[in-house]
Amino acid sequence: MTAASRSGRLVALEGIDGSGKSTLQRRLAKRWRSRGLIVATIREPSDVALGRLAQELGPSDPWASAMVFTLDRLLARPHLEAALRKNDVVLTDRSFFSTLAYQGSSVPRSLATRMRRMQRGVTVVPGRVVYLALSPREALRRVGGRGKARAPLERLRTLARVDRRYRRLSRGRGWIVVDASRPADEVLESVDRALSPWVVRRAGARRPGTSSTSTVSAGRGSV
Repeated sequence: MTAASRSGRLVALEGIDGSGKSTLQRRLAKRWRSRGLIVATIREPSDVALGRLAQELGPSDPWASAMVFTLDRLLARPHLEAALRKNDVVLTDRSFFSTLAYQGSSVPRSLATRMRRMQRGVTVVPGRVVYLALSPREALRRVGGRGKARAPLERLRTLARVDRRYRRLSRGRGWIVVDASRPADEVLESVDRALSPWVVRRAGARRPGTSSTSTVSAGRGSV
């Protein structure tokens, strides 16, 4: 699918477990919809069974785990492309960058490189990526507060390794790094300021005759 054939913007929310991705996705979508934008929300993995299998494989065979996540991504691509054609913006809770951070940080560099090339071939690359940066210790504290058993990869040493990989990835083009230890309202405001101008330009382009600045504030600010 080429950029010319898509209409909506794809925004990925990334971060270690407990960083607040789901909360931000819900609140950001609500805010943008209230301003007149057409917003779709999705999450990875899209298939519950494949996601469970990938999680189980993760600690012992990260490459196999990555391949299961990749299969899920490939199968979900038609749905993602359809969502991009119908909406101004698609907000995804995780993307292939999660695979590069979690499984990619557990395999040799040569395999990590193959993994990266493979991801870009099976799915749509996000136009912007929001990285919710949070210390692994704080992330585990939040996860523990949910009252659920920890997932296999929710361990301090694992999250520290993944956090280091995320921080390297976040130096790439199109990434926005946000301090996720701040109150949720502040995180929302920071991301909104950073993304709204970019999102609204596309919304105005796909709906000729409308004024993009009349629905979404295009303020700028540090995140």
